[in-house]
Amino acid sequence: MIRRWDIITIGNVSRNRYWGEGDDRKVRSAVCTSTLIAGDGYRLLVDPPIADAQKMKIELDRRTGLTPADVDAVFITHAHGDHYAGLVNFRSAQWLAAAEVAATINSSGKYSRCVEPAEKTIRDGIEVIHTPGHTMDHHSLKLECDGMCIVTAGDAVMTRDFWNERRGFHNSADFALATETMNRISRFTDIIIPGHDNYFLVTKPGRDDR
Repeated sequence: MIRRWDIITIGNVSRNRYWGEGDDRKVRSAVCTSTLIAGDGYRLLVDPPIADAQKMKIELDRRTGLTPADVDAVFITHAHGDHYAGLVNFRSAQWLAAAEVAATINSSGKYSRCVEPAEKTIRDGIEVIHTPGHTMDHHSLKLECDGMCIVTAGDAVMTRDFWNERRGFHNSADFALATETMNRISRFTDIIIPGHDNYFLVTKPGRDDR
């Protein structure tokens, strides 16, 4: 049973069109949103963003009181470096990603061990769902907690503003597919945890659990 989820880092984008910034120039360093999902006997971290071991340790402690050694699994939504920069800080954890994402990361030769291909369901019924558009092999996690459906969306949803306009980020592989993915997510989720923003509630006329 999933007991709780906590935002570890609240992300931001490097260039934000909704703040009057252009797509052509990086304004700031990007940080992705990271989430810890805790259940009976496990703690799963999604998209660890901080490469510096001490800073990653501080953020985890600040938000949960835990250490990296307390995390037993890490899930990576897609193979953009800002979403797994802190992976190396979780050496005792199982490293997971969708098969295509795992293969891309492993082929880089960056790590001495491999990211494992995730099953369609991991831990306590957490679903690995295909959410293409930002990248074609992007995968998010869908979970139920406290009677609500939560999607840790990664960059399938960049920020709340991008969600409201159903727009992909400037570097999306397929903008039409990014919009289609967001529309599909909107039919079943109550809470979105985006790739580069704080979580938010989804308002919709009706819910479709299919």
